[in-house]
Amino acid sequence: EDIKGFLKTSGWEKKLQNAVYSELSVFPSPCHPSAPPEHIKESLAYMRKAQGNWEKRILKSLNSMCTELGIPLAQKRSVNDQKELLNKWNEMGTDEPDLSLFRPVYAPKDFLEVLMNLRNPNYETSEQPNFRNHLGLIQVPLKVKDIPELKEYFSELDLNAGQMDIDDSAQVPPELFENEHVRIGQKVLTEQDSAAAQQYIRQGCPTSLRAELWALILNVSNQPEDVLYYEQLKANVILHDLLVDSLIYKDVKLTASNDDYYFVFEDYLYQVLLCFSRDTSVLQHFAYSSATPPKSYIRGKLGMEEYAVFYPPNGVIPFHGFSMYVAPLCFLYHEPSKLYQVFREIYVRYFFRLHSISSHPSGIVSLCLLFESLLQMHLPQVFYHLREIGAQPLRISFKWMVRAFSGYLATDQLLLLWDRILGYNSLEILAVLAAAVFAFRAVNLMEVTSLAAAEVRTGFTWQK
Repeated sequence: EDIKGFLKTSGWEKKLQNAVYSELSVFPSPCHPSAPPEHIKESLAYMRKAQGNWEKRILKSLNSMCTELGIPLAQKRSVNDQKELLNKWNEMGTDEPDLSLFRPVYAPKDFLEVLMNLRNPNYETSEQPNFRNHLGLIQVPLKVKDIPELKEYFSELDLNAGQMDIDDSAQVPPELFENEHVRIGQKVLTEQDSAAAQQYIRQGCPTSLRAELWALILNVSNQPEDVLYYEQLKANVILHDLLVDSLIYKDVKLTASNDDYYFVFEDYLYQVLLCFSRDTSVLQHFAYSSATPPKSYIRGKLGMEEYAVFYPPNGVIPFHGFSMYVAPLCFLYHEPSKLYQVFREIYVRYFFRLHSISSHPSGIVSLCLLFESLLQMHLPQVFYHLREIGAQPLRISFKWMVRAFSGYLATDQLLLLWDRILGYNSLEILAVLAAAVFAFRAVNLMEVTSLAAAEVRTGFTWQK
């Protein structure tokens, strides 16, 4: 009783509750006691095999670039290079290294081609359309939610419920709802309760409270030890030069630097992503991810496991558009260490699922299937028309979902969308929004005659 009393009065009871809630939000449901470890990562053998083959392809692309350019995967920087990087740490965007020979390891369209070829070997399919196969691009039989299930799951998004910063008519006048919603949000922050915060932001988050509420949900507190950890990662960046550093530079230059909303955050993006590549704590998410971190071997020791190291140290090879996962967060957090922690938590909870092959309901395969199912069921004419002109809807929406709409929605709208990802602890809202865009543009889409015209008519081209 004394311990319980101390925990309550010192505030540690809430901290422990939040830590437990955070763990429960991340780790998968318990499997059968005799299930092998790979079943925790991914229960379907053909998905595991497809992910393994995809990883080999990525590594082959990385190694061939390494060989072509004659650049090692990692090397220690000279003392002069270390000093130079340290001096320009806060203005790396002014640096213009020659990246013309570097290319992204892969882009979303390459990944889509892999997903299109996924097949369950135990499921009878044929190339000819019939009642057994799917008219869309994804041909694997996974269970996804239908409209009644989605309505129940996203009940707080009902048309009659108030939503923060959304002008749709509701039974409660917007100003009354917003004033009350802000008051409740302030109370949730005072209570420091992660579970209450997660429930609260399902109806959107006031701009003034978003940064603190997201940090509360993700259990990010930015304690002195967290700042020290970030500084250690920075020291590792200063000390060693990795090939993936050039991929990060190239990606930021190709995407965020050309974006009207995010180009001002170029320096932040380099800092966060370079530190992220060195963070070995990110490896822990592979315990519940279908992916496996790539390995590299010390020169001359190829194939000898005792000389194997994970490469990059965090096990994540960046692809074209990866920096757009970080860019919107720069509007919320101006302290690099806190920005870094929030991004890392969002990535290991959610975004890793957008570029790995799995049967998880929030995995990209399920999202693609959910999107195509919603369109076929509720917009069959639009779906069939686009399919007939060679503009399969998924070819248009895939990049939106892989990037969680970052770069496609205005930042204020994007943050409202990400509120719901955190609030429902699910990425399924991405597929629902993608289908809603097609529903909203249905009349226009019925008039198009090509894929390029359909992309323009959706109203979503890359923000520049």
